[in-house]
Amino acid sequence: MLYDILIIGGGPAGLTAAIYAGRAARKTLVLGSLMTGGQIANTSLVENYPGFPDGIGGFDLATNFIKQAETFGAEIVNEAASKVDLSKRPFTVETHQQTYQARAVILATGAFPRKLGVPGEEEFFGRGVSTCATCDGFLYRDKVTVVIGGGDSAIDEGLFLTKFARQVIVIHRRDELRASKQLQARAFAEPKMTFVWNSVVEEILGQETVSGVRVRNVQTGEKQVIKADGVFVFVGLVPATKLFAGQIALNEAGYIITDDHQRTNIPGVFAAGDVQNPDFRQCVVAAGSGAMAAIQADRFLSEQQE
Repeated sequence: MLYDILIIGGGPAGLTAAIYAGRAARKTLVLGSLMTGGQIANTSLVENYPGFPDGIGGFDLATNFIKQAETFGAEIVNEAASKVDLSKRPFTVETHQQTYQARAVILATGAFPRKLGVPGEEEFFGRGVSTCATCDGFLYRDKVTVVIGGGDSAIDEGLFLTKFARQVIVIHRRDELRASKQLQARAFAEPKMTFVWNSVVEEILGQETVSGVRVRNVQTGEKQVIKADGVFVFVGLVPATKLFAGQIALNEAGYIITDDHQRTNIPGVFAAGDVQNPDFRQCVVAAGSGAMAAIQADRFLSEQQE
């Protein structure tokens, strides 16, 4: 099964790449795993994507990406890549169901939530610990939840939790949030949301389910236990590059290295989105890089007279 352009990853970067590759009349395949749409699909409200002055639900935006890609002929398969061979062209990508080949590949696998690495996190995952408020928030109606983190994801997901939870306690290791000013304004105006500053979670407590967290103030060293029914962790992302390790150039943090045209160190292999750009983590930025990657992949194939 030979394609012109194979895109690994079905988030905004991968799906935008599929739109551009399809419009270029390239036979295009997207391997989007089980959650095509990417992290944006789990965002309750996207307020800063151009063209939607009143905002748009993340799931709706992801659905629009998918429909538009398919409109231009891209084939989207909900299979996760399990093995990749970038040593020779055509490149080979395997899933547990099928083997595909492509003349050019775009890596848009994104990044996944970073873990705290504290006692109780693994034990209670799915039993009070989550990384997706829009997935699990309804389980905490009239309950107390803790949100760990201070960036856009943490505050956006925390605000979503206020629809259900009686109280949302944000624990942040600094004395100010890193989230956008608009999100901060909404958070500080939300009566259900309170903040614990300069603090880190050292342990997640519970028996059958979560009962609270043990917190340490990084300035005073003082420790306290905060009672909670659920813990939502948003402390950054880890690039999803394990599949490509040893085959492609990565930086010290594990992100794919590209030039300013989305090209990797392997001719014919391009990268886009959070997997190669840890600095912005914005849907519009990922989409733009996906467009660039597809344009460059199309030019590459044209230069190869393929």
